[in-house]
Amino acid sequence: MSLLPPVPAVLLLAASSTSVSLLTLIGIAVGLSADCFAVALGASLSAPGSSRWRGPKTALSFGAFQAAMPAIGWLAGRRVVDFISSYDHWVAFGLLAFVGGKMLWESVHSEEEQEGKGDITRGFMLLTISLATSIDALAVGLSFAFLEVNIGAASLTIGVVAAVITGLAFLLGRKAGKMLGKRAETIGGLVLIGIGVRILISHLL
Repeated sequence: MSLLPPVPAVLLLAASSTSVSLLTLIGIAVGLSADCFAVALGASLSAPGSSRWRGPKTALSFGAFQAAMPAIGWLAGRRVVDFISSYDHWVAFGLLAFVGGKMLWESVHSEEEQEGKGDITRGFMLLTISLATSIDALAVGLSFAFLEVNIGAASLTIGVVAAVITGLAFLLGRKAGKMLGKRAETIGGLVLIGIGVRILISHLL
């Protein structure tokens, strides 16, 4: 699901030595965080003038999900992960399309109508995009079960990297959103839908 290719390549490299170095682990974390960056950028574009706590809150949520998923995959075993992988791309596509569609719908309504509703980094919407961007980490956790890796340290590293990258995306999005104005929310919605479509196509082809 991630935008960058390092995850499978790095896992193959790690498998060849049965142990995972810190550098390898960081490479995996960066690969898994690519979608976090893109989604956070889209989310921050949608409301550039809103509370400064949106960035840290979203970074914490994305980081927590990215940290939890490898541990769940490591504990669940191959049977559960194989079952989920048969439709995980549809789940991710559906969640991102829903959130992106909501942003597009709100972008064409007046500010009075959507005041307080356009923030997708609160409550259920935040949990939705956090889950959608962390599904791949589940399969990575399964891979860790076959390697010499401290799952606690690995999960923590992945979570911290995801949180930092998400925070950086929010900083960039806030600056760009102020320049784009009202069109920023439309662009943010299109970004989320585009990520969902790419995820779906990459699994179906």
